[in-house]
Amino acid sequence: MKIQIINGPNLNLLGKREPEVYGSTSFEDYLKELKSQFPEVEIHYYQSNVEGELINKIHEVGFSYDAILLNAGGYTHTSVAISDAIAGVTTPTLEIHISNIYKREEFRHKSIISKSCVGMISGLGLKGYALGINYFL
Repeated sequence: MKIQIINGPNLNLLGKREPEVYGSTSFEDYLKELKSQFPEVEIHYYQSNVEGELINKIHEVGFSYDAILLNAGGYTHTSVAISDAIAGVTTPTLEIHISNIYKREEFRHKSIISKSCVGMISGLGLKGYALGINYFL
């Protein structure tokens, strides 16, 4: 099984940014844990702060991978283009959020990308990514 993890804007700052919300572990460190937890899965990781680059990555893997785990960050609430990209590919996408978006500011309660995803995991910290991999297994 081949899974692409895509993280959007500001998630390159995990471990440094707002540790009370996002924890103190960098995604690179967590990725090592994920790969050891799921040795039978080919896990690829991509992060960008640029909307168009995220769309390009969805297009690149969206017809050949078994699953995409997408944390679109702030683009979750603003990007019709990312939602359209997810809808335009055949690889199923699961929406992931480290924090509970429903316990945050009102504008974060609406996800534009949800309608194009198979489901959403929100508020379970980095463990949400492992749960997403388990879902597809």
